[in-house]
Amino acid sequence: MRIEGIPASAGYAEGPLFDLDRPPAAYRCKATAAEEKAALKAAIARAVSRLTSLAEPADADAAGILEFHIAMLEDDALGGPAFVSIDSGQPADAAWRAALDAEIAGYEASDQDYFRARAADLRDIRDQVLRALSEDGGIDAPAGAILYGMDIAPTRFLETDWSRGGGIALKAGSSASHVAMLARSRGVPMVVGLGVFGDDPTGVALLDAEHGDIVLSPSPAEVEAFRESSSSFAARQGKAQTFLTQPAATKVGTPVRVQVNIAYPSDVDGIDIASCDGVGLMRTEFLFGRTLPDEETQFHAYRKVLEWAGDKPVTIRTVDAGGDKPVPGFTVEETNPFLGLRGIRLSLARRDIFRVQIRALLRGAVHGNLKVMFPMIATTEEYSQAAALFAEEQAALATRGVAHKLPPLGIMVEVPSVAIAPEAFANVAFFSIGSNDLTQYVMAAARDNAAVANLNSVRHPAVLRLIASVAAFGQQHGIPVSLCGDAGGDPAAIPALLEAGLRDLSVAPAQLAMAKAAIADVSV
Repeated sequence: MRIEGIPASAGYAEGPLFDLDRPPAAYRCKATAAEEKAALKAAIARAVSRLTSLAEPADADAAGILEFHIAMLEDDALGGPAFVSIDSGQPADAAWRAALDAEIAGYEASDQDYFRARAADLRDIRDQVLRALSEDGGIDAPAGAILYGMDIAPTRFLETDWSRGGGIALKAGSSASHVAMLARSRGVPMVVGLGVFGDDPTGVALLDAEHGDIVLSPSPAEVEAFRESSSSFAARQGKAQTFLTQPAATKVGTPVRVQVNIAYPSDVDGIDIASCDGVGLMRTEFLFGRTLPDEETQFHAYRKVLEWAGDKPVTIRTVDAGGDKPVPGFTVEETNPFLGLRGIRLSLARRDIFRVQIRALLRGAVHGNLKVMFPMIATTEEYSQAAALFAEEQAALATRGVAHKLPPLGIMVEVPSVAIAPEAFANVAFFSIGSNDLTQYVMAAARDNAAVANLNSVRHPAVLRLIASVAAFGQQHGIPVSLCGDAGGDPAAIPALLEAGLRDLSVAPAQLAMAKAAIADVSV
């Protein structure tokens, strides 16, 4: 039986199915409410200790996820209702499950797919404590197994030894989930949105996460065809590595700049600067975690990346908080956060916080080839106000005798008003097309919503027409134009992007080789 889903991380996996949804071991109730409370407190402490041990060797992406889990568990407000329920006579496991299920239901009821995806994190937190309560060590999946279930917890992903192969097949899930992000960064095949599998499927399955399907109980012919496709994919990946250290160019020799997208300063530690043309996007909202970063923290983060890049450009985006990236003490709760106070709108509304970032950027510019861009620009007034704040802070630093430099200031092209009328922004230093938001705004279809995934395509003629018009305007007026969304690293989208006139793409570091290989196969 072949079941169609949505690819979340490309690759192939052949192996035994492992059920992620098997029930945990039973909890042994205690004699008194006091003992139940003590058991819950101890379980939460064990869960925190376990998460901390996982976070220590983890990379920046994984550590950020685990730190969020730890912070939630250490927040007394999360477990408060459970302790109240224990006083009312409930055992610790039932009280904790009820309290967390209520939180999870709130996330799942959101009309934003991002927040529904975050429910998986809360389920993970719930199950970590239940596991500690029951002292359930869990059952390890066999080597190379395909883990299947409704969803997968980030900790389950991080505990799995993926060096032995394997993959993930989810009945629900989201391509925007934390696990999907981790899977893409580690090359673990993953498919989401598969729906119901039937009655407890067992045996070997074939997971095609390049096209998005799984075959249960495959025939010998299906196994043979699958292995041919898997071998072809591996060969393409191997061949792509030969392009990694070479300058990118099309089949007829047209040069194309390929830069990288990063989220944390530590991301550059594993990247050879010789393999890319710089940083096309450094997200800064991830510096704005549980606490707002001060000027020195931001300055050192920017300086690290700028010094790593040397004379190659580093494009840093001012904080793009809001939408699917809430920041405590900064963002506001809204019914439709993607169309609300986010990006540059929020920065201009909270100038006290924005000015701190501006000063750090001005000081950091001395240490490399910095470019700064503003997210979610919709009007010329927004750009003018942001640029004026840079001028004001530059003057203040000069008065104090602080070393600084004013970098080129550009804008993200992700709001249709800018893509339709770029001539209004002829005074900006550069354009960077954010294909993720531009596509979902043009198509009115969230890119992380499985129900409308078929509508959300950067290759739709309407989206490509806007990209082409921005590229043409930039070429006519000497304004550099790049693209830094997910489409830039998608081999299937690259030919259309180059045909649209783009010659500067920024991709996830793991996509560098495949992107360069795809460029070399295009006759532009």
